[in-house]
Amino acid sequence: MKFPIPGQPVRGSKTGKPIMALLDLLGRSWAMGIIWYLNEGPGTFRKIQEYSESISPTTLNKRIKELTAAGLIERTVDGYALTTQGQELYRLMEPLGLWARGWAKGFNDEL
Repeated sequence: MKFPIPGQPVRGSKTGKPIMALLDLLGRSWAMGIIWYLNEGPGTFRKIQEYSESISPTTLNKRIKELTAAGLIERTVDGYALTTQGQELYRLMEPLGLWARGWAKGFNDEL
């Protein structure tokens, strides 16, 4: 399985700078959505798929494998859950999400 690894070429960086490898991983369809959802607690494959609405089982399976290999999620008795690193990443992303809502209001006052 191929996922972005720091030190190896990734989208946007021939040298694979760690931040670029992370952004490549998080920029893949539904990767951030899965992390956002799992912040609420563990979820089964089916629950994550329901949350993600239009994600295909193939894509969801691929993202779960990538996020697991990257050490951000893990399989538990209750389903998939964020690892300690995944929880830390969410805490770092949460202020960015709040900032993005304010930024978006400049484009559409209804957001």
